[in-house]
Amino acid sequence: MLSDPTLLPSDNPRVPAASHPFRHVVDLQTRFADIDMLGHVNNNVYFSFMDLGKIDYFLAVSGGRFSMADLKAVVVNVNCDFFEPSYFTEPLQVWTSVAHIGHRSFTIEQRVVSKKTGSTKCIGRTILAGFDPATRQGAPLDETFVSLTEQFEGISRTL
Repeated sequence: MLSDPTLLPSDNPRVPAASHPFRHVVDLQTRFADIDMLGHVNNNVYFSFMDLGKIDYFLAVSGGRFSMADLKAVVVNVNCDFFEPSYFTEPLQVWTSVAHIGHRSFTIEQRVVSKKTGSTKCIGRTILAGFDPATRQGAPLDETFVSLTEQFEGISRTL
């Protein structure tokens, strides 16, 4: 059983090695409705899994003081590469990391991983861009969010 999401090599040659550590992990619960006719977790469900990871990640970064209003960013791109199926009884985790943070956007990388074997089921990337709800226009990222994320991840902003 994995307890630390370190940079593990994959048995699957199609899974790219992570270029950064994952400092945040959430155990997932698979529901009956998540399973398709073949007994696999449906591909759409992985996006819900990753959303659970994002919310918990933001709470961890903020010390539990996160609210959606604090983020002041909107999703501008989401994509996911699938590597192998997950099954109903398989214990899963979502690993989350901010892989890049700039002045106006940041990229979250997430991996859904078998808790038992460490195999990567999928890799998702979400790009969020700063947004001012008052003007409904793009904006620089919130400096408090950037600072907290840099501290949590041990990274510096790329300008």
